[in-house]
Amino acid sequence: MTLLSKKTISLCGMLLWSISMLWAQGERRSSVKLQTAKYIIQELYVDTVDEDKLTEAAIQGMLKDLDPHSSYVTAEDVRRFNESIQGNFEGIGIQYNMLTDTLYVSQLVVGGPAEKAGILAGDKVLMVNDTLIAGVKLRTEDITRKIRGKKGSIVTLKVLRKGAKNLLTFQVVRDKIPLYSMDAAYMVNDSIGYIRVNNFSATTGKEVKDALINLKTKGMKHLIFDLQGNGGGVLASALSIGNELLPEQELIVYTEGRKSPRRDFYSTGKTGAFREGKLVILVDDFTASASEIVAGAVQDWDRGVIIGRRTFGKGLVQRPFDLPDGSMIRLTVSRYYTPAGRFIQRPYESRESYAKDFIERYNRGEMSSADSIHLPDSIRYTTLKKGRTVYGGGGIMPDIFVPIDTTYFTPYYRYLRDAGIVNKLSMELVDKHRAEWRKKYPTFALFLEKFVVTEDMLHRMIALGNSADVPYKKEEYEQSKTLLMHQIKGLIGRDLWGLSEYFQVTNVLNPTYLRAIEELQKP
Repeated sequence: MTLLSKKTISLCGMLLWSISMLWAQGERRSSVKLQTAKYIIQELYVDTVDEDKLTEAAIQGMLKDLDPHSSYVTAEDVRRFNESIQGNFEGIGIQYNMLTDTLYVSQLVVGGPAEKAGILAGDKVLMVNDTLIAGVKLRTEDITRKIRGKKGSIVTLKVLRKGAKNLLTFQVVRDKIPLYSMDAAYMVNDSIGYIRVNNFSATTGKEVKDALINLKTKGMKHLIFDLQGNGGGVLASALSIGNELLPEQELIVYTEGRKSPRRDFYSTGKTGAFREGKLVILVDDFTASASEIVAGAVQDWDRGVIIGRRTFGKGLVQRPFDLPDGSMIRLTVSRYYTPAGRFIQRPYESRESYAKDFIERYNRGEMSSADSIHLPDSIRYTTLKKGRTVYGGGGIMPDIFVPIDTTYFTPYYRYLRDAGIVNKLSMELVDKHRAEWRKKYPTFALFLEKFVVTEDMLHRMIALGNSADVPYKKEEYEQSKTLLMHQIKGLIGRDLWGLSEYFQVTNVLNPTYLRAIEELQKP
């Protein structure tokens, strides 16, 4: 066995002496213990130790036994997280997909750098700053990293354009690019408006308010507010949306923790954009956090009807603490409660049981039958105006339950979807017919009414599936055909116009959406 060097022994001796002094001086013993363990590992472990990884592992270990939402975030993930909540990033302003290992521009941000430089939807970017990105199987995140950069910097793109004999070269000056959290806003009919929000960022409140005002100019009297799949985000945006929907000076939410005194948040101002008219909020099992704040407040004040399935159940508030290297600890510092006093956080004895509880919802049949949900009287509450029964302790229970729809879902459909075949087909079709279809369907309304997904298109999808090891299953194909046709049409509409148009096409197969329309059309 190799003997320790005299230098190492000396260092250890000095460390132990320092520890004993700190111990004697009444320093916090747990902190000294942690520092000692880290030093011993660094100095004496048989192999070389990465100090940064050791530190990160220690932080993660400390957070592991707290709650499921306290977490350590790396510096790179902090950057992505900040982009999502700030509502912008620095880049060139394109939406793209990878088509046969080539970057295919599907949409441009209006007035963005790429559009100003002359890039068009349908262009294929082959090179970025003289680096080939087509046909070399780069990861999407690597390509994104090459295209994005600091505001004011220049990126050179070489583009293949349909009809052009040679590659076209564009120099694009990067700028701030907005990230929108609102997927769709449109009129369902003459009186019902629809808004879908995918997360709560710093800009969500303004996006929703502007959409509400715009829809009201088009005759909106009632609203479907879609929070299905919305995992939450910035508390301030939830408060902003609550302010648009609830009467003035009604409690939206309150927070409280061991070191955080109770704080009440009320709707303010006299100009809420939609404080009158019927309101339906759509939710599902992935509706969480800030989304649940909005849904809970609307339900507690009897302002609207919640339709869908029981929400995720996240009632903990995290506060970010920046670390010197750009990383972050997101620590749970308080709980939030709905206006009626409901704490809707799911139980979390351990992270393992927390994840298992969510899976158990499916296993118990909760997604297909409301009767499978059994909640104790201890978490029963009443709404604040009509005295209806509502529950805490595990998400927001909808007023009207809609089971998950499996009518069109088959293994064949899932394999096509997961292999990206439906997306690939739509991109291929738009690449081939973009100019023709924009001329034939100058407005989306005409496209929605007249465009038909043909049998030839579906045969091409089947062929693409076969070539991607997704063999054709006739019976399953026939069961899923309607869904496949709507998704193909929706994706074509998205690439020709935008994401809002995609939902106008596909929502007609969403039973929760259809139930909302039925509810709003009642006297």
